[in-house]
Amino acid sequence: MGSLIDLLHETALERLFDEARQTGDARWFSLPAGETLYDPGQPSQELYLLRAGRLGAFRREEGQERQFLGVIRPGEPAGEMALIAGTPHSAQVVALRDSEVLALSREDFFAAADRDPAVMTELARLMILRTRQAATQASIGEPTVFGFVAVDAGRKIRPLVDKIALEIARMGHSVTVAGVEATHAPTEWFSNVEADHDYVLYAAEHVETAWKSIVGRQVDRLFRVGRGDKAPPAHVASYASETLQQQQLVDLILIQKADARYPAGAEAWLDATHAARLFHVREGAVADAGRLARVLTGRSVGLVLSGGGARAYAHIGAIKALRERGVPIDFVGGASMGAIVAAGVAMGWDEQEMDARIRDAFVDSSPLDDIAFPLIAMTHGEKVRERLRVHFDEVQIADLWLPFFCVSSNLTTGAYHLHRRGTLRHALRASIALPGVMPPAIDNNNVLVDGAVMKNFPSDVMRSMQLGPIVGVDVTRGRSITADDVARPSSVWRWILSGDWRKGPPIMALLMRAATVSTGRDLVAAREATDLLIMPNTDGIDIRDWKAFEPGVDAGYRAAVAALDRLDRPVTEMRKVRAKG
Repeated sequence: MGSLIDLLHETALERLFDEARQTGDARWFSLPAGETLYDPGQPSQELYLLRAGRLGAFRREEGQERQFLGVIRPGEPAGEMALIAGTPHSAQVVALRDSEVLALSREDFFAAADRDPAVMTELARLMILRTRQAATQASIGEPTVFGFVAVDAGRKIRPLVDKIALEIARMGHSVTVAGVEATHAPTEWFSNVEADHDYVLYAAEHVETAWKSIVGRQVDRLFRVGRGDKAPPAHVASYASETLQQQQLVDLILIQKADARYPAGAEAWLDATHAARLFHVREGAVADAGRLARVLTGRSVGLVLSGGGARAYAHIGAIKALRERGVPIDFVGGASMGAIVAAGVAMGWDEQEMDARIRDAFVDSSPLDDIAFPLIAMTHGEKVRERLRVHFDEVQIADLWLPFFCVSSNLTTGAYHLHRRGTLRHALRASIALPGVMPPAIDNNNVLVDGAVMKNFPSDVMRSMQLGPIVGVDVTRGRSITADDVARPSSVWRWILSGDWRKGPPIMALLMRAATVSTGRDLVAAREATDLLIMPNTDGIDIRDWKAFEPGVDAGYRAAVAALDRLDRPVTEMRKVRAKG
């Protein structure tokens, strides 16, 4: 099963708690689903051992998205690091199901450990493992029990769940699918089937009301399944436990027609279901079932693309190399120009379409040569706005084939702004609004500017969305601005006749570089959050040089190939290896 406790001698901890319970030192208590075992910052006074049920661990660090760290299963301890280190708890632990917990005080634990030193040795091994996982932001324990519930009447969802199970089995895991036939199964049956398989998938059709209620209480994560070519029902029954809803562990799958160019209407489905994540699946598409199988098994690949002006052309070359090597891209996000390229991936653009559209929007003529009298910015920003309209039209973020996000910087609140819904081109317009170069975007009286100002490499946002490996392409390594970049032209007329004016005056280089400089600490943390970091050498590319398409793409391609050549395992397996230490 790959449980953390499998790495320990399971009987040692259980023996300690059993003996302590017999002597009256350990207390037993039930923890109903949704109840909190402990919160971050709370003093650590007891060691806990989960006897039955499941616990979920969550963390939210300042300035970052809330992260689901994973599950704690029966036989595994909780709170051991804070107890032994004498520090407050660093995460929140919540009961995902009705659970039974044993608790042992600090004093009684150390006294018992003195009598049986093997216990401390085993806990030390576990602490080292979890410390490594925390350092690499790996999951402490993967969800392994998933539910699929049909939202509306229509085609059955069991065939889709069976396809996902088949893809999981092809990865070498033991997996089983259970349906309505298990409605009246005893509690022990669920415990046994979950113990006997790496992954368990429960499928409930629309008419199976009683079974849907059971599924919603029995899983680590729930997927509602609807028809993308239909409007959502007027009322969508939850069936998810209150805990899953509160902890944002309920997702939405929309089945789309096989020949659909783009999904449509997903915003209404999100409003109706309040889903944490949305996945589109084409009818009969094995590749889409494979993507969901990777999501369930922690093998989904998230691609994060940094900002960097014209240097972001390198992202296109990196994506080409990833596709050539068969690396799947399951989630995608970025900042500034990285968000533009990421949006193309989420739209489903192949290499040829990506090349043609980026050339048309940025290479064939400068997007920033509509120079304005600088009351608010050096350009009007209308050329950028129009080009975003041409290439992204009125597409909604929810109607992209891949889960997508981009970030802008909210000068009103002083924090980054996460775009996961709404009109795609409006989100991209905000994400590339370099302050001083382009006018800011206004959203509900909030002033939004380029995402690179506050979060130029948003790998932590990607980690909050999925547990699989993250591939990051960072183009901020290139040569910084020099005196030549901001030198006054010797002749304004010669500067105009040469065409260099289309890059914008030297102040643009100054503004663009100032807006995309990340602090060393933030950049290091963002890079460490990736599992595969690709850093193209863009020293020879000016951040304003929109004509430097070929050298930028080539730099990204070569850097990605070199990074992939250094790997000793597939990208999809990288998170698994890090989790095992």
